[in-house]
Amino acid sequence: MSSTYLTLAASTPTSAQKGTMSCWVKRSTLGSTQYLMAWDENSTSYSRLYFNSSDKLAFKSLDGGSNYGELITNRLFRDTSAWYHIVCAIDTTLGTSGDRIKFYVNGVRETSFDTESQPSVNRNLKIGEAAVYIGMAAGAGFSGSMSHINYVDGTQYQASDFGSTDSTTGEWKINTSPSVTYGLNGFFILKDGNSVTDQSGQGNNFTVGGGTLTKTEDCPSNVFATLNPLGHASANFTLIEGNLYSGGADNNWRSIFGTIGSSSGKYYYEMKVIGHNNEHVGIASADQIASCSDSSGKFTDNSFGAEGYSYTSGGQKANNGSEVSWGNSYTTNDIIGVAFDLDNSKLYFSKNGTWQESGDPTSGSTGTGAAYTLVANKIYLPAMASYNAASNMAFNFGNGFFRTTAISSAGTNASGNGIFEYDVPTGYTAVSTKGFNL
Repeated sequence: MSSTYLTLAASTPTSAQKGTMSCWVKRSTLGSTQYLMAWDENSTSYSRLYFNSSDKLAFKSLDGGSNYGELITNRLFRDTSAWYHIVCAIDTTLGTSGDRIKFYVNGVRETSFDTESQPSVNRNLKIGEAAVYIGMAAGAGFSGSMSHINYVDGTQYQASDFGSTDSTTGEWKINTSPSVTYGLNGFFILKDGNSVTDQSGQGNNFTVGGGTLTKTEDCPSNVFATLNPLGHASANFTLIEGNLYSGGADNNWRSIFGTIGSSSGKYYYEMKVIGHNNEHVGIASADQIASCSDSSGKFTDNSFGAEGYSYTSGGQKANNGSEVSWGNSYTTNDIIGVAFDLDNSKLYFSKNGTWQESGDPTSGSTGTGAAYTLVANKIYLPAMASYNAASNMAFNFGNGFFRTTAISSAGTNASGNGIFEYDVPTGYTAVSTKGFNL
């Protein structure tokens, strides 16, 4: 559970009957209550927008312990590889009860609810007037990423005021400069990186109430890979900090995989050893992922397409259940680079910027110093395995951080996509949606 959250002191609102919340979110942890935006006066008087422990979107408003409005979707929100645009639009003055609290997700209005208790006409809700919390309420934080957070005090807007459908791709995209009237307590934050300075013109600047607010390259228009908490073996790992840090597994070999992959192109990512025991890092094919079970061990079956750079008793490479001496050993604080050339079916590894076995990821079909020749025509994703909870690994798929610590010196990256500790080989890019389309 994340401990990072933002706060803004309470003040007199334009309206306690009308307001619109709009935010883009990318989830990490599932199966627990995760608060997005909240106006908390006390434990019995509040309005909160959140994902509940069943991974449903919810809004609830209490006053003195009495429930004056509650919506919970039937729809589940369990995709940790994509961004959601969430809009909660409120106007209790409307004659039609079902329009007083409305949800929109990626531009589409939600109409199917597990719970729908609309407020009475002209009911004041705890919106705009109590202290505001972003990413936290009742001690439960939001685990994931957030961007372009808007609150409009005094008007019920639609999702189309904050986003639009791309005419070419059909995807729902951000309106970076909404034409809305924000009202006295309105705000627009996290527009430019991790800035909490209000961009609405109302001067309602937030402060970081706890934790560390980290800038990320991952955004709704360019989604980067993370480790996938919904994988078969994911229950054996503790994934935190945007699913970019693995807290290790149990005393068995366990594997976990990335959220996105490709069958063509050239890609690069980095892994830093935080806690050293037995680690294994590389790529695996979607075929093998589909065949894995919780006890499947390392992702090393080359018949499916899975190879990695391992540490057990020294530098090794591994596939098809066997390991051979290869490269240098690595330990705590070492950074392993993974370059996979899917156009030429080659895989390379570096240690602290040095390509092992004199590897040259730019050598094309020659494959100079490649650790492996890959099985062609398969979809490959980042992959890792560890034995014992002491094996802790932090991943940088292009966000420029290992955990909450920024890289010490950015390497060159001709693609301009992602920020890495070491130089990205020419022709390679980050494992991201933009990278797939370069």
